[in-house]
Amino acid sequence: MNKLQEMLSNFPEEAFLIADGFDEAILGFQESDKRVIYSVKKCIEVLMREGMTEEDAIGHFYYNVSGSYVGELTPIWCFDNY
Repeated sequence: MNKLQEMLSNFPEEAFLIADGFDEAILGFQESDKRVIYSVKKCIEVLMREGMTEEDAIGHFYYNVSGSYVGELTPIWCFDNY
């Protein structure tokens, strides 16, 4: 069971906001307001596996992913060893 499946099964009443395509980069969630926490390093790795260079993946991530505010449940981006 991956982190997303675990979160959804343990908290079925919660409405987590999920970043499409980055399920494997989920580290967990913030307990107080149920915001999903993602590993930036793993998100960049996902983008690179999709064919982007590291530079392009970083630029895409910052501009199109982490740079987007989508309300109170906007995910938290953990800068873990990157």
